[in-house]
Amino acid sequence: MPTEQELINERKRKLEDLKNLKINPYPYSYDVKENSEQINTSFASLKPEEHSTHQTKTAGRIVGLRRMGRVTFMHLQDENGKVQAYFAEDLMGKDNYKLLKLFDLGDWIGIEGMIFKTRTGEVTVEVKNTQILCKSLRPLPEKWHGLKDVELRYRQRYVDLIMNPEVKKVFRIRAQIFDSIRDLLNKKSFIEVDTPCLQPIYGGAAARPFKSHLNALDMTVYLRISNELYLKRLVVGGFERVYEFARDFRNEDIDRTHNPEFTQIEIYQAYADFNDMMELTEDIYVNAAMKTVGSTIIEFNGHKIDLKKPWKRMTMLEAIKLHAKIDVEQLNDEELFELKNTHKLQKVEGEPTRGKLIQALFEELVEDKLIQPTFITQHPKESTPLCKLSRDDPEVFVERFEPFIAGMEVANGYSELNDPIIQRRLLEQQAEELKQGSEEAHPHDEDFIRSIEYGMPPTGGVGIGIDRMTMIITGQASIRDVLLFPFMKQQEESK
Repeated sequence: MPTEQELINERKRKLEDLKNLKINPYPYSYDVKENSEQINTSFASLKPEEHSTHQTKTAGRIVGLRRMGRVTFMHLQDENGKVQAYFAEDLMGKDNYKLLKLFDLGDWIGIEGMIFKTRTGEVTVEVKNTQILCKSLRPLPEKWHGLKDVELRYRQRYVDLIMNPEVKKVFRIRAQIFDSIRDLLNKKSFIEVDTPCLQPIYGGAAARPFKSHLNALDMTVYLRISNELYLKRLVVGGFERVYEFARDFRNEDIDRTHNPEFTQIEIYQAYADFNDMMELTEDIYVNAAMKTVGSTIIEFNGHKIDLKKPWKRMTMLEAIKLHAKIDVEQLNDEELFELKNTHKLQKVEGEPTRGKLIQALFEELVEDKLIQPTFITQHPKESTPLCKLSRDDPEVFVERFEPFIAGMEVANGYSELNDPIIQRRLLEQQAEELKQGSEEAHPHDEDFIRSIEYGMPPTGGVGIGIDRMTMIITGQASIRDVLLFPFMKQQEESK
């Protein structure tokens, strides 16, 4: 069996043969009249061996090739599917038919001819004219096995899309999700805005940033971890309903649900609170599911999930009591702190507090049990410095929610803190924690404080993860399956 390099050398020889025949193997354009889906659909009613009088002109990549002497069959694949092409020496002429010997699997060609249906019932183009559009130099993976190596599929997504064209459906749905959200928010009088990705001070989330250097100004800059603080500045400035699809960057985990760069939408609404934002989150999910897959019932990771409203709502303490069988309200601080050792809790940084222990119990013992859509409310004060205190228990909790689906957090929302005196104190505390070594504490952003000193109306905000939303709606268990180019460790490559 020839090696890959031998196959590449053979294709390069054919490339030179085409050039020697004064044929441009890389022409500038081709006038496609119909795609594969249009051809297959429009002529599906033909009877076997029936010919139409319709002449078509289409193009695609050769993904199937059967040479049978003076007759050749090919399958051409375009973005919409495949169509069969029939080449016969007596129809094309001997010299033109000879050119087919210089065509290989993977080449792009254009074809022109009448449409008929074969004896076996396949809609087919009877080719009279053909043109090479791109001579491929590298052979495709062996056709019977396709591209099954999962890591190679992510590294070489272009080959994955060729060999596994059904993968395109996930990314079409992803694009439709964006459209559905824009349509819904625009109808609710929100305005889409842009804020900086490159920031002198990062903030808006508890996360470790990517750090860089701006040569022109000789200053340290960061890739944004969130666009929250900039969007709030816009609310201060008088935009009452704003949203942004944001590419965010966090220098953290890479796993089934995390990628260093990811997409979320952040939405801020003046005169609203976290209850309004929970309802908006439900609306966004339901609308996206109906617009893309036509149902609120989703199959995901072995579970049948129903996205229809209303979603269940529980406080964090209620969820711990139900799923971890721990009644936190009946435990004093000493008894609660002992649970760190009992349950080997890992997510408790620095000095333990009641709030930190509650958060860790929930994250490590409860999250993965929340399968059906569930809002978790009443989070500990320690979880964020950007949220208003709970109206029900301001000593311990803030007015924050996180919805969970299939054990994953899919959004995060607040009744936004707009008291500049409290906000300054909390961010100064965070800045001190940052100095003491906390990798996820917020830096102090004096300009943000200055902005809300001018006055920000009562505001509700939410950030919704688009990647995880796409995972759920399309039934993909890994975030890498909804990112066209997930981040991968660099490999040494031989030339």
